[in-house]
Amino acid sequence: MVFADELFLFLFLPLCLAFYFIMPKVQMKNNVLIIFSLLFYAWGEQLYLLLLIGSSLINYAAGRLLEKHRDTKQGKAWLALALVINIGLLGAFKYSGFIADNLNLIPGVNIPVPQLHMPIGISFFTFQNISYTLDCWWDKTPAQRSFRKYLLYISMFPQLVAGPIVRYSLIAQEIDDRRTTLEDLSAGFSRVIIGISKKVIIANNLNSAVTACLGQSSDGYAAASNLTALGAWYGAALVALWYYFDFSGYSDIAIGLGRIFGFHFDENFNYPFICKSIAEFWQRWHISLGSFFRDYLLYVPIFGRRRKYGGLFLVWFCTGLWHGASWNFILWGLYYGLFIFIETLIGKKRMKKMPKVAAHIYTKIVIIAGFGIFYFESLPALGNFFKALAGFGSGFTNAITNALFMQYIFLFAFAVLFTMPVIPAIKRRAERSAGASAAVSVAGIVLNAALLLFCAVLLLNSTNNPFLYFRF
Repeated sequence: MVFADELFLFLFLPLCLAFYFIMPKVQMKNNVLIIFSLLFYAWGEQLYLLLLIGSSLINYAAGRLLEKHRDTKQGKAWLALALVINIGLLGAFKYSGFIADNLNLIPGVNIPVPQLHMPIGISFFTFQNISYTLDCWWDKTPAQRSFRKYLLYISMFPQLVAGPIVRYSLIAQEIDDRRTTLEDLSAGFSRVIIGISKKVIIANNLNSAVTACLGQSSDGYAAASNLTALGAWYGAALVALWYYFDFSGYSDIAIGLGRIFGFHFDENFNYPFICKSIAEFWQRWHISLGSFFRDYLLYVPIFGRRRKYGGLFLVWFCTGLWHGASWNFILWGLYYGLFIFIETLIGKKRMKKMPKVAAHIYTKIVIIAGFGIFYFESLPALGNFFKALAGFGSGFTNAITNALFMQYIFLFAFAVLFTMPVIPAIKRRAERSAGASAAVSVAGIVLNAALLLFCAVLLLNSTNNPFLYFRF
């Protein structure tokens, strides 16, 4: 089940809200959320629902054991076992085929390639389990005594299948004590509608534009071999916008739904394209993933000691690998790691002295080229893409490129506009006007209703609607 779907919007969610808000006590509300969350996951992953519950049970038990045996050899053994199970499950379902394929490239090696279906959301709920066990071991959070409450934390449907990665410590208190105010309802529903609009109105159309310009991501060799320089840069820019609106739209829906149920999740995107350095871009893009690797991996000892730059490249190798079992994702992670390494050598003070125009040009070139790496899973296609970027493809432009450029130019301009904090600026300015508060509220309600109706109409005719980050 996906959020931008009539079944979810007009049946599943209303039923969940009805049962949730008629329950008088938080414990009963928690039970409603658990039941509906498990139904939500089972809708697409009936068999792997047991994996989700089993994984939650293992980490719940690990938290209790780690709290009891903290700073002992037995505790270290339990921690190691929990990490091995978590990483092993993720590795088996997500990377076993990739590893086997690459081992088979070695002369004389011929091992069977596993054909395992990757459970939806396994990257997200596995990282939440890992963060919980490590926080219990480091005494950053007390172990949860109730498995039911821990299962709620892992399985909560707003953030289950595509994030954001929510730390247990962030919502531990709200699991036991929360209430939903009128402000929460208003802000939550508005955020949900904004997220759905990003997905249905912008991201789905950008997806069509990307496919027209660059071909299918799984191969794309033929399309990439005929790319012009303008087509390559334009297509990669469309990819960057598509990924942003798709994933930030999902995060908006997740954060909004959490707010409706009384949970306050951290922001996952903060207008990343207004950045003036690559380090700043990653402080604004997929914030929950970046903070996870920073807090749990950056300072891991390598060969017996902490190594500043070794840890940096380990983080970016893992960031790339987390996104998919393909070499292009690893290259993508190391590509960004290289630029952050360079910026680290230059220093924050010198980076801030760079003229703003030059900083924006530099970052956008790096980001656009980076999303081209992310898009092309075929290395030969990726090679053709870079040839075209450098002007060694099919020339600067041609009739096909010009036609595609004009066909999607208004969509491109519209998308670029809304990567900037335009709406918050308009809202702040309107609210500062005398007596405008009521008018702004009414305008917001009308706009939300219109957007929801428009999205519903688009969804009725949509054949291209899956969320991009479900496959990660």
